[in-house]
Amino acid sequence: MTPLDDKVSVAGQISADAIPALAAYGVTMIVNNRPDFEEPGQPLSAEIAAAAHEAGIGYRHIPVAGGMSPASVAAMAEALDSTEGKMLAFCKSGTRSTWLWAMAEAGRGADVDDLIAKAAAAGYDLEPLRAYL
Repeated sequence: MTPLDDKVSVAGQISADAIPALAAYGVTMIVNNRPDFEEPGQPLSAEIAAAAHEAGIGYRHIPVAGGMSPASVAAMAEALDSTEGKMLAFCKSGTRSTWLWAMAEAGRGADVDDLIAKAAAAGYDLEPLRAYL
């Protein structure tokens, strides 16, 4: 997990087996930004959702493929608003999740330079999104 701020971290693909450790770390919401069947062997959303439910962690599936839609940005903003504790958003590498977080936060009025700096500190480049933030 790579923290973007005090509330949100991102990661590459997680497994259902990792969910108890995430709960112990204080994660209260998991957001899956991968569409099912993106690549062979990838756990299905339903598997991660079931493990999250069993651990008492909220779960949202906001798949992003071929670009971020206004609906996916709005869904991420809603997930951010509804999360009391820590959130983990994941995709294949963490990049889509970081970009979606930035788009949602910018839409809620966050400072663009601050978002870019936070992402850069975490190893993600938001400069290609600057015009959209």
